[in-house]
Amino acid sequence: MIHIKSALTVAVGLLMGWGTVQAQLMIGQTVGVTGAVAATVKESMLGASLYLDSVNAKGGIFGEKIEVITLDDKFDTKLTLENAKTLIVDRKVLALFMTRGTPNTQGILPLLKEHGVPLIGPSTGAAVFHHPVQPHVFNVRATYQREAEKAINHLSSIGMQRIALVYVDDSFGTDGLEGAQKGMTHHKLTPVVLAKFDRAQPDFSDIAPQVVKAEAQAVVIIGSGTAVVQGIKQIKAAGSAAQFITLSNNASEGFIKLLGDQGRGVVVTQVFPQSLSYALVKDASQLARAKGIDGVSPAMLEGFASAKVLVEALRSSGAKPTREKLQASLETLKYDLGGLEVNYSKSNHTGLDFADLSIITADGKFRR
Repeated sequence: MIHIKSALTVAVGLLMGWGTVQAQLMIGQTVGVTGAVAATVKESMLGASLYLDSVNAKGGIFGEKIEVITLDDKFDTKLTLENAKTLIVDRKVLALFMTRGTPNTQGILPLLKEHGVPLIGPSTGAAVFHHPVQPHVFNVRATYQREAEKAINHLSSIGMQRIALVYVDDSFGTDGLEGAQKGMTHHKLTPVVLAKFDRAQPDFSDIAPQVVKAEAQAVVIIGSGTAVVQGIKQIKAAGSAAQFITLSNNASEGFIKLLGDQGRGVVVTQVFPQSLSYALVKDASQLARAKGIDGVSPAMLEGFASAKVLVEALRSSGAKPTREKLQASLETLKYDLGGLEVNYSKSNHTGLDFADLSIITADGKFRR
């Protein structure tokens, strides 16, 4: 586990020059700093740090600075629960922030309820955190089902009907699959391949030849980080020339780097805009440039947006916030992130519903 006296983890803290800030508003985070999702995690945390840094530099919230204590769960569900207990019981954090992974986040729901701790901006779009409403979970990004359905709509609109659905065998995979299947049903399509892979030990040696034999025109692959990279590379190596689409949990420059020369043409769904016409994107880009960072990736923008929600909720809670005050503040929060509005109530913790598509270009960038 990693304990950092800075706004986020070591990877971000060293880069941003944190480490001397004496924080007074304690926020907890358990996330895969190492492991299968590390590349995307690093970027989302960096995006959050851009905004938290700027707030702390101006004196914080009512004179108190924000510290995010980050523990590395290696994307392991058992470690996520252990870390959450440490943060909530021992470190007595006000809230948890930007967890990652559907089963990881599901596993800590009883703990949130037991201690009355809000979770802000979980980096997962699983429908289980939206319907029915989870009282202590405040989503910022749209659902995976919305993304997956949009992906199928796009493929159908360009005439692709032979579509393979490949998904990780866990609650995240089945959730994304449900959205994809809704899209397939709407367009009266049946997947030419429907296959799942193991979360801990992904293996595509059987799946790849199925995709080739079925002459799939497109492959929607629902999984995380290194597993999706492995799947795309193995299926291509088997001889498939299909169009690949994956979800926004892989919308990071780190994911592109892992794909290397196999990344060109891969479509990745997005849950935040990339246009500077949105104040959210413009503000994040300006703060990034001030730190010497060239460009804001979609993963960074998700972290930035989640940090904005966290800060606004803390402000709305007044001086010396408690878990109870923060929970109450979140349940009535209406906040313009910069062209996108978060509007919570006791019966609605969904956050945003924005979804779009991007493609990886030859120069390793996301383009709409």
